[in-house]
Amino acid sequence: MMIRLFLMGLLTVSASAQAMQPVNPPGLLPTDLARPLLEQDPGVAAARAGLDVALQEAGILDKSPYEWTARASGQQRRQDNGPRYNEWNVGIERTIRLSGKAAADRNIGKASIEESQARYGEALHESARELMALWVAWLGAERAHELAQVSLQSTQAGLSAVEKRVRAGDASKLDLSIARAELAEQNRLDNDAKTQAAAAWARLSARFPSVSRQAMALPMPQEIGEGATSWRDRILGQSDELKVIQAQMKMAQAHAERARADKTPDPTLGGYTASEVGGNERIYGVMLSVPIPGGARDARNAKAIAAVEVSRREVEFKQRELEAEIAEAVAMAQGTYASLQIANEGAAFMQENAALMQRAYALGEADLQAMLLARRQATAAMNNALQAQVAALRAYYGLLVDAHLIWELDHD
Repeated sequence: MMIRLFLMGLLTVSASAQAMQPVNPPGLLPTDLARPLLEQDPGVAAARAGLDVALQEAGILDKSPYEWTARASGQQRRQDNGPRYNEWNVGIERTIRLSGKAAADRNIGKASIEESQARYGEALHESARELMALWVAWLGAERAHELAQVSLQSTQAGLSAVEKRVRAGDASKLDLSIARAELAEQNRLDNDAKTQAAAAWARLSARFPSVSRQAMALPMPQEIGEGATSWRDRILGQSDELKVIQAQMKMAQAHAERARADKTPDPTLGGYTASEVGGNERIYGVMLSVPIPGGARDARNAKAIAAVEVSRREVEFKQRELEAEIAEAVAMAQGTYASLQIANEGAAFMQENAALMQRAYALGEADLQAMLLARRQATAAMNNALQAQVAALRAYYGLLVDAHLIWELDHD
């Protein structure tokens, strides 16, 4: 009876949270419509472009930063009261990146790619959360408008009952005036609900311009039970926000490897040839130069090691922060679901009471004020139940988004 009176036609989300399998719950945009909206989001597009930059950067780091250097010089040898000789010297040289530094540079490139991939995933995740929230808010506003229209029809029916009693001489003109004022107020509330629905759609369509206006029934959320540990493990494992910090730690470790390898300078090798005494003498040789390391290299190595420790602490802090947020989200999903059940039960009773009071007034067994009060209480209870349903849906869908169980957010 409760569902028939208040939630008629509503769908039930069939996802099983415990199974932790991707779902396509009713009431949300299907994946084939939602995914293009997310990919077209400017923030997601920017993160995707950032991934392309990271791929290029990794390619650069994979190659040696050193290039061949060609050298050439010319001179003229003069002897006192003697001949003059043209002489020249040419050579080529290149600094050699040691193997340990090459491996560290490749690790830096890999960490940069991982970070960019995680940032892309996080941008996708945040866009999905926003799309979900705006979509549920719009569906809730449309449902509130429907309830306002139902209340308006009920008020019109009540006015008709008052008019009948006035014509029969069983009610005063004051009752008729009060009933008309109540109808005017309900007209205002109906217009307010219509305005809120239009505003909710305006926000949604402005944020995601390609979204289609396909109103759906506002579904009931799924009860998640007591599997908080499963949700925590799933969300932590899928958290791109955590993966960003972890990738930054890997990058700090790679930079530390590079700084440690940099304590040994890269040698420069080359060869040269020269012509002296007008070509009468030819010189061939090789050259090797190695910088003499100073204290700055040790200092940079110590700094890089300290940075690794900072990154470790940041990963630990972010994980604890996420665990707290997940625990709160699970508790909110459980609590809002319980509140929804209570609100639905109260709304059903209030609806039944309002119907009985209207019938009693029509039969002359109750006064107008009692009927109006019962109707107002029923309307308030219906709206409260709707708000509880919207809050429960946002909490439940929020878990699905964070766990990457909808819209193919599990990009790995």
